[in-house]
Amino acid sequence: MYDPLKSTSFFVREQLQKTENPGFTTVIGIPREIEGTEKRLALTPETVALLVSSGYRVLLEAGAGLPINYSDRYYAESGAEIMESAAEVFQADLILKIMPPTLAEVEMMRPRTTVFSFLYLHKLSSALLELMAEKRINALAYELLYDQSGLSPFVTSISEIEGACSITLAAELLSNAHGGKGILLGGVPGISPTEVVIIGAGVAGTMAARAAMALGASVKVFDNDVAKLRTIRHELGSPLFTSTLQPNVLRNVFRSADVVIGAMQYINKSHYYRISADLIREMKKGALIIDLRMAQGGCFETTMEACLANHPPVFEKFGVLHFCEMSLSARVGRSASIAMSNLFLSLFTTMGDCGGVPHFARFDRGFAAGFYLYAGKMVNRYVAGHFNLPLSDIGIFLHGY
Repeated sequence: MYDPLKSTSFFVREQLQKTENPGFTTVIGIPREIEGTEKRLALTPETVALLVSSGYRVLLEAGAGLPINYSDRYYAESGAEIMESAAEVFQADLILKIMPPTLAEVEMMRPRTTVFSFLYLHKLSSALLELMAEKRINALAYELLYDQSGLSPFVTSISEIEGACSITLAAELLSNAHGGKGILLGGVPGISPTEVVIIGAGVAGTMAARAAMALGASVKVFDNDVAKLRTIRHELGSPLFTSTLQPNVLRNVFRSADVVIGAMQYINKSHYYRISADLIREMKKGALIIDLRMAQGGCFETTMEACLANHPPVFEKFGVLHFCEMSLSARVGRSASIAMSNLFLSLFTTMGDCGGVPHFARFDRGFAAGFYLYAGKMVNRYVAGHFNLPLSDIGIFLHGY
């Protein structure tokens, strides 16, 4: 009788084998940020490993991850190629930055390179935009990208971090240890609660209000968007005071406020609301102002001057301490980098499936909206108006858009 166990015949068994991504190969470059206060980085080693396994190449400038406590070795083990010079990194197809590129960095880029960064208009210049136009650079801003909800996922994520961080910072600056009035941010029995005023009922304002209320502070939120005020009231409950930007109400509230946080959003907006210096002059001595929108020009007349070169980010005016760092999330750079890296993983995975930047922009309006320069042409009305440049329709360059 035939016994298959004793037979010397071979049985063919099929085995699934992982195949390489048949699509394109894109090189991502991550340079080291040259500004000392900027600690954030676009990709973490964990995300690099996933992108490399998907077919991307990642070039990292040596030491770029050290500010957020990620070593070059960790990145190398995750599949990144460590480059000793920035010039090598800027030869990549996609450049991921935090700050906008400088003239020197654009000079190192190859023509038609795509660069991602935050849109800090005061860091851009006409000369920079002209050079990018000559090289037909594609430039995207994180604030301009939007998802299916119509919001920028990068702005939402960073705003959540900065809103929560603003309250811990306020508690620190109000203490005696840092020259503050020596008061506790919040409330305990027998002591009047700290008064926190928030200008802007968006994501950052909501997170700041939630954190302040959790500590027992008395919180008042102002915004001229009634829908946002309604949403924040529903989310945080009845103890929260909300109001539109009524001058008389603001004046009374500012006179008693211990902390004022500016969280208005100005990107792609046609109307600007900035708190006048007259209101700040009436605030209590030793009060604190934290402006979360310095990258967009500031929420207060007294903080706008901090956008100038070499101006100290922390200063006193009218007896009120002003905190005006360009990005509060840079103080928690590792957390901010992880949040951004999560978003890039989803973005680049989808982009890879679509076949690259031009194809992805053609089929995804939210991604296409992120460009302020496409092939060197100005395609964003907000940036074009700021620099008085001619505007082109991005649809002209995207067939089937």
